Amino acid sequence: MFVTVKARIHTDSTGVYTELPVVLTPAGILEPLLDYYLFRGHDRSLAWMTKVTRSVRMFLEYLQSNPTERDTYRLFQNFAQRLYTGTFDRVTGLDPSGLCWAPRSPRDASHIITHLSDFFDWLGETRPGTATVNPRYAGGAFDRQTDEAAYQYRRSKAFLGHTWVANSSSGETAYRVRSRRAPKVEKGDPPAFPEDRFEELLLKGFCTRGRYDFRGMLITLLLHGAGFRESEPFHLFIHDVFPDPANPRQAKVLIHHPSYGAAPADWRDKLGRTRKGNRAEYLALQFGLVPRTDLMDRRHAGWKGGMHDAEYYKQAYWFLPEYGEWFLHLWHRYLQQVACVERGHPFAFINLNGEPVGAMYTLTQYNKAYAAACERIGLTVGKALGTTPHGHRHAYGRRLRNAGVDKPFIRRFMHHASLESQEVYTRANTREILATLEAAAQRLRDKYAGPQPAIRLLLSGIELNH
Repeated sequence: MFVTVKARIHTDSTGVYTELPVVLTPAGILEPLLDYYLFRGHDRSLAWMTKVTRSVRMFLEYLQSNPTERDTYRLFQNFAQRLYTGTFDRVTGLDPSGLCWAPRSPRDASHIITHLSDFFDWLGETRPGTATVNPRYAGGAFDRQTDEAAYQYRRSKAFLGHTWVANSSSGETAYRVRSRRAPKVEKGDPPAFPEDRFEELLLKGFCTRGRYDFRGMLITLLLHGAGFRESEPFHLFIHDVFPDPANPRQAKVLIHHPSYGAAPADWRDKLGRTRKGNRAEYLALQFGLVPRTDLMDRRHAGWKGGMHDAEYYKQAYWFLPEYGEWFLHLWHRYLQQVACVERGHPFAFINLNGEPVGAMYTLTQYNKAYAAACERIGLTVGKALGTTPHGHRHAYGRRLRNAGVDKPFIRRFMHHASLESQEVYTRANTREILATLEAAAQRLRDKYAGPQPAIRLLLSGIELNH
């Protein structure tokens, strides 16, 4: 009944449009959600919109499957509980509602509730005139249903973790609903790519029938040697790589913010004069494109944010330094391939053989090539094993910590906004924890060295008797 589709939204009479995910109902587009995305479009990503869309769709589906529930408190409470329990009868295995939801983790359920809470809060603040279910309201049936849900949510605060404030004039009782929290656990070993297999991955994994995949090698070097997130290299322009003036044997790589980063220095207007601007302007005027963060197709590449260097870019801080030298050498080999291909965009990584030749190389294509490279050297790709592309960022952070680099520098090198952000990348693994315990035990033995404890003598006697 409810589907998510990509829509091209025009908000005025100009030629400017925005591509957004929208919920399509039997009555048309769910306009309140579309208004919410247009309002938050300047500071929220497409990935966030996709998650909110899923949450709203789930709530609408729940409303449709429970049309007789009139009690607001029970409606919100039951919806939240079904996120945790799923909707199948434990005895029969059937679900009369047709929702067919499996139980969700406490974290996922909490995210869904938060998305809906924020949406309903915003809706109640910006559309107060429509929230009282005015029969003359021109919105569609599902628009009115959504507005009514927002009104009731704002009145009752009935989702998990909020207090349901009773209507004192009616004498109703107030309730407190508490969220279900998972037991706290110590997270497992940080999923870092094994350092002793990295060179093998580059030289053997990205080599097929004697031909090297320089493009895949370069992207992987940016992840492992400079700690970039896997989506960030896909925003790289050809102009963003050049020999480092401080060390000409090493590459200086500046990955600019997809929108706010400075346009290439060789940008000229129609009269040949130097033109300045940001990358969003450059892409629009030179190529008729939008930043890859705004594309709703396979060319999309995310940008998580964090701390940028001057002029909204992230510099590659190579560690170990030789990785920067490897990168520059491979870059020159890769440029020889790119020089033979026509491109309708400025992005560095392109299709070299597959159709359409010259088009933007995508994250999906890289993940497939990366998985094949791991398979060639006998590695299985898995998050827990540290062998996913993101495992290289973990390896970079752990390498810095093991080398004794101070936390403020690690924050800078990994482009984090706060010191706390690096903790997940620099946690000790089980092997290091056990080594620390053994070293501490040895220090204790050395400190209290003397006659053997009675327990040790007793144990020796037990072994002799047996």
